[in-house]
Amino acid sequence: MADTKERQPKQAGAPGTAAKAKAKKAPKQRPEGEPQEQPGPPPEPAPRPRLLEHYEQRVRSKLAQQFGLENPHQVPKLVKIVLNVGMGDASKNSKALDAAVAELAAVTGQRPVVTRAKKSVANFNLRQGMPVGCSVTLRGARMYEFLDRFITIALPRMRDFRGLSPDSFDGRGSYSVGIKEQMIFPEIDYDKVETTHGMDITLVTSAGRDDTARALLREMGFPFRGEAPVVVGG
Repeated sequence: MADTKERQPKQAGAPGTAAKAKAKKAPKQRPEGEPQEQPGPPPEPAPRPRLLEHYEQRVRSKLAQQFGLENPHQVPKLVKIVLNVGMGDASKNSKALDAAVAELAAVTGQRPVVTRAKKSVANFNLRQGMPVGCSVTLRGARMYEFLDRFITIALPRMRDFRGLSPDSFDGRGSYSVGIKEQMIFPEIDYDKVETTHGMDITLVTSAGRDDTARALLREMGFPFRGEAPVVVGG
């Protein structure tokens, strides 16, 4: 016999599926009485470093006239500043290394990297890859900000400071200075310092000669020994 029952149409989905989909797509309503979030003003751009303004307005033209440089790209300028902290017992005293990394980050405003030994030295019980210190490289605006604080605040706090040596150039326009105590920087809390350590600060310039690099640093306000430092305008 032929089946006389009518076939019922299949349902497209389970009951309530369409309602749930609409509920998911519907935007969430804010409860009554709750204030709406007002968009705040855009963040103001940071002011340009004072030393950078001084270099562009005064130092660049003065150096070009002093050395007879017609091409503006030949005028020496700062390229980068490298700060290095060496710790021979970093492999045995990890807390001292962590403290040095935190202090260097507070001074420069940039996260340092841990330096490791490139080769093994049996006389010093040193193996390749062991941590030996930390370092950080500054460029751009952060470099000029650090140099300004270093010249105007940190150097006058050195014990028996009588000026920097004018002979600490490497023959290719880079200048290095050694610091015996990290407490000369005001960013470091004296009460939280466990061990005293020094650091090496190297200023790399684009000058290929020492005389042009010395003139650049002198005009930037470096207090060389036996010379009156140049006053940087505010």
